[in-house]
Amino acid sequence: MKILFFTGKGGVGKSTMAAAAAWQLSRKSRVLIVSLDPAHNLGDIFGVALQDNKSRYANTLFLKEIDLQKLSREYLQREINVLSGTYKYLQTLNLDNYFSVLKYSPGIEEYALLTSIEKIISNETDFDYIIFDTPPTGLTLRFLALPRVTITWIDRLIQIRQKILEKRYTIHRIRGPLSNEETVLNYSEKDDDILKRLRKLNNNYQALNKTLQGENCSIILVFNPDILSLKESQRLIEGLNDLNLPLRLLINNKVTDENIEMAAYIEKNMSKTAKDIPVDRVLLSKTLLGGKDGKLYDIPEDITSNLL
Repeated sequence: MKILFFTGKGGVGKSTMAAAAAWQLSRKSRVLIVSLDPAHNLGDIFGVALQDNKSRYANTLFLKEIDLQKLSREYLQREINVLSGTYKYLQTLNLDNYFSVLKYSPGIEEYALLTSIEKIISNETDFDYIIFDTPPTGLTLRFLALPRVTITWIDRLIQIRQKILEKRYTIHRIRGPLSNEETVLNYSEKDDDILKRLRKLNNNYQALNKTLQGENCSIILVFNPDILSLKESQRLIEGLNDLNLPLRLLINNKVTDENIEMAAYIEKNMSKTAKDIPVDRVLLSKTLLGGKDGKLYDIPEDITSNLL
């Protein structure tokens, strides 16, 4: 299974290019395209109403939109349930007051998106391609960076937890057995639920990071022939390089006769930033449109030729 992320500055045509790629790939393969972008243009492009459950558009093409607000609420509730269950002995402190403000915590949306991506990749194994239409640059870089960031934090938390268990075991030998009614009182690593959860999370994020950096994952950067798009795209490329994530294709979208000189200038500069990465050019007059008749009007260029 191959995984494709279409990313870029807001308004450059990520959704259009992702839809075109999905349509073209579905001629020979089973394809699932998932919109992670809160703007959710995917349904409009295909001329259908989409929901959180995947919908069949054609025999080998399925569509899905992620409700980010709903996803964030569900993610937060799961984490609250875990914390509440693990730290029952702190219920007297009225933790509900603290949990109620967690929804405003930085990173909730990013972790919710990452959890959804991990779930889709793990569960939708009967597809040849999974295509993700991502949010604009900033949010995309943040959730793609999370596996590596989280692995670093979890490694440190495991060390801290091991120290705590070591101190408890020392106290146990001095004062006698501790009660094991609450998770927090365990002093053996094999019995400690918190340590087991940390290690499970570490394994999950290690596997996801390996998938994102692997040869079956591709990031496609869509940009327009203008300076603002160039600057933001260059910052995104630098971020992808820092994260060791596989940029495979550049798409210069919305090229016209009027901006063709600027398009060439932008492509030249993009190629300097992303050396040896192929560049596809898509003319504005040939961009893909959705129709109420349920048909998808294809663009002549096969933008997937560099992804196969």
